[in-house]
Amino acid sequence: MKRSVLVVAVLILSVSLFLTVGTERTRAQGPAGAGASTASKGSSSSSSSHSSHSLNPIKWVKKDKGSKNSPDSNGTRSDIEKKLTPKLQAQGILPGKSNATDACAPFVALNDCLAALHASHNLGLEFNCLRAKVTGVQTNADLSGCKGSVGDKAQSLNKAIHEQNPSADAKGATKNAEQQAKDDLKDLGA
Repeated sequence: MKRSVLVVAVLILSVSLFLTVGTERTRAQGPAGAGASTASKGSSSSSSSHSSHSLNPIKWVKKDKGSKNSPDSNGTRSDIEKKLTPKLQAQGILPGKSNATDACAPFVALNDCLAALHASHNLGLEFNCLRAKVTGVQTNADLSGCKGSVGDKAQSLNKAIHEQNPSADAKGATKNAEQQAKDDLKDLGA
């Protein structure tokens, strides 16, 4: 009985100490209530005249100005995909009835899509299987012929190639396909 009373007393003291410290922190943060907006306006106007530095930490992070021109930005990616479609169809990498926009839709980066297309073409692998394994996105394409499991977790192209064709040099094939993807984008000026 004495133990339970002691435990309750310690808990009550802990809670009261926590609440006391919490109210002190709240008071230190500044006024909150009627007149708080005028008090904060007065303090911010005097501090803003002395410094142009924002107190918002989100504004401290510099935005990459080159990202607008990357092949993965929305405006230029679709243009590049339209230019890639006839080129990839002429090389036999993309079937005549499909286009790069539909084939690359689940990919975040266009160069990853191109590398998967080249790897599937070079090794004679089913592109839909590689796409599902590399992106972790299952489309309405038939994946029944895929070797290994096709799950919701994205894999590296190297691992996906190895699962589809264990006898292939997956590392070399990945490196080759990634270089071909870079060359395709370079040829288009992307």
